[in-house]
Amino acid sequence: MTWLILGLVLFLGAHSTRIFADEWRTRTLAAWGEKPFKAVYALVSLLGFYGLIVGYAEVQLQPVFIWQPPIAARHISVLLMLFASILLVAAHIPANHFKVRLGHPMVLSVKVWALAHLLSNGNLADLILFGAFLVWSVMNFKSARARDRAKAESQAHFSVETVPPTRPKISTTLIAVVAGAGLWGLITFVLHARVVGVSPQG
Repeated sequence: MTWLILGLVLFLGAHSTRIFADEWRTRTLAAWGEKPFKAVYALVSLLGFYGLIVGYAEVQLQPVFIWQPPIAARHISVLLMLFASILLVAAHIPANHFKVRLGHPMVLSVKVWALAHLLSNGNLADLILFGAFLVWSVMNFKSARARDRAKAESQAHFSVETVPPTRPKISTTLIAVVAGAGLWGLITFVLHARVVGVSPQG
């Protein structure tokens, strides 16, 4: 459990500077330069990710069950993962409806992913792992939206010329949906069982 907790602290901590210490991040980025800052950021993230993998694998050897998810929860989880996959793909495709309307589909993808896995898993390690990611994604999305509003208000106050808002395109939205569904199918029916060792189909 120690490695799991340490991994969560390092990985989520590295990805939380804009939530809790945005000004410090800005100052440090200016003082160090972009490449050194990103190098340290990547190193801490990789160490945290390693800790997550090792810690989760160790805890799974002697799982502590808190509750037994019903069969229906597994089906809901699989459906939620479809939405999570579409949002994940949408984050990398410009001018689609998800990205334009929601603003931060990547963070929302993590939120839905974490919720889906909380519903379908009932042991202590899963509750800690996915619960931490769910809390982080909620806080991250709230922080990101607040920054968006502050930026818009600042530009309006100082009469800064803004770029016209991006108009979503049906074509790119369809690409995001089809590619996301394809990714979901690949993970659900192939990769999850091979990589994680557990089939989402039960």
